[in-house]
Amino acid sequence: MAVIYKDYSNIKLGTTDLQRVFAGDTLCWELESPTPTGYSKQFLTLIALDSGTFQWTPSDIIDYGIQYSLDSGATWSQMTTNSITVNVSSGDVVMWAGENHLGEVGTFSASTASFNVEGNALSLIWGKDDHWGNTEFPNRSGSLNRDFYRLFYKTKVVDASNLVLQPTVCTQSCYEGMFSDCTYLTSAPKLPATTLAESCYSLMFNRCTSLTTAPTLTVTTLANSCYYYMFNGCSSLTQAPQLPATTLASSCYEAMFSGCTSLAQAPQLLATTLANKCYYAMFQVCRSLTAAPQLPATAMTQQCYSYMFQECSSLVNAPQLPATTLANSCYASMFAFCSSLTQAPQLNATALENGCYASMFKGCTQLTATPQLSATTMIDYCYEYMFSGCTNLVNVSSLPATTLDYACYRGMFKNCTSLTTAPYLSATTLAQYCYQYMFQNCSSLNYIKMLATNISATDCLTNWVNGVSASGTFVKDANTTIPSGNNGIPTGWTVQNE
Repeated sequence: MAVIYKDYSNIKLGTTDLQRVFAGDTLCWELESPTPTGYSKQFLTLIALDSGTFQWTPSDIIDYGIQYSLDSGATWSQMTTNSITVNVSSGDVVMWAGENHLGEVGTFSASTASFNVEGNALSLIWGKDDHWGNTEFPNRSGSLNRDFYRLFYKTKVVDASNLVLQPTVCTQSCYEGMFSDCTYLTSAPKLPATTLAESCYSLMFNRCTSLTTAPTLTVTTLANSCYYYMFNGCSSLTQAPQLPATTLASSCYEAMFSGCTSLAQAPQLLATTLANKCYYAMFQVCRSLTAAPQLPATAMTQQCYSYMFQECSSLVNAPQLPATTLANSCYASMFAFCSSLTQAPQLNATALENGCYASMFKGCTQLTATPQLSATTMIDYCYEYMFSGCTNLVNVSSLPATTLDYACYRGMFKNCTSLTTAPYLSATTLAQYCYQYMFQNCSSLNYIKMLATNISATDCLTNWVNGVSASGTFVKDANTTIPSGNNGIPTGWTVQNE
């Protein structure tokens, strides 16, 4: 148990249980924090793996406060020009330190040598003498942050597993783009922070095409854009880290694994309360992904699932979508171009929002049937291009809506070349662009029943039947005049009045 002494006359300083010594109320001595060991005490160190250069370029907001050492810290050279270029051969070791408390420190991006990096990155901020005693980022006023923004951008760093990123509290954009486009990187550093900040890890490993394993992510409360594009384009990544967060933030996982073409399994997503764009494009172009995680949320937010699985061409099974409360563009392009998807999930909501299902299953060429669409009141763009390009689609839901809205069905079944019978269209008054391109290039389509009596809205029928079968049956209201051609009744079809 630690002891605080008020009478220090016979006390030997440095005992393990002694923390502070006072003379009256005056603090006379305080035990220093334990000296850190291992890589956390080491200066930021670059170890050359071949011949080339290490080049340091400071950011615009700092002066020349960088020093480097070529002899393990015995002597140091001070930066005196706009950049430092150090010629190195394989095995050379260069240490770096500097006092830069204002924010973005600079970059090694112009370096030509391949290298491993180890030691404490904070030596670039707190200097030679204090980097191990200060374990967090500087406490700044204002908005200057981005401490390690693009620190190793486009360099040939290979192994960063012994790089210490010590702060437990992130600051805004502190690691943004730190290893972006580092195509040689195979091992990432640990990420021990327990408190995140806006954009703190955004683009951190963007397009690190040799990275196979992601660092562990343990934080449960996220910040806006915290993991934005974090592993985008990491085409060798085969397994995602666990994502235990239950409290999400806007764009927190946006495009996090987009372009991870080797990723075969998605992590569990536990959150039931979503945020705007929280999962936007999260697994976009993950072409090895065969199954999607469960999505338990029942209330959507704007663009929360937009583009989430777009171009996941191996995805066979879609998750259940239990939501009954939708939001603008919440499912837009969610499964677009998932060319192996054979069955669409049930859609339970009856109250729609702008663009909620726009392009949701566009290009799903193995889809043969639509889910039931029971909404009776349309809203702008709600079903726009929803099944466009579903070339095997033959069974479609009825469309019971009697109140239409701007572009609500525009291009909905465009290029559905197997579709022979259109859903019954019972609405009597059309809206602007509502049926525009709806059945364009549906080359097998030979039956349409459309009973509208008011077709005066702007472009409501423009090219809606362009490219359908050369013969077929068109059922219309007996008292309504509809022109022939691509913008009305297909030329050559039999007309029936009702």
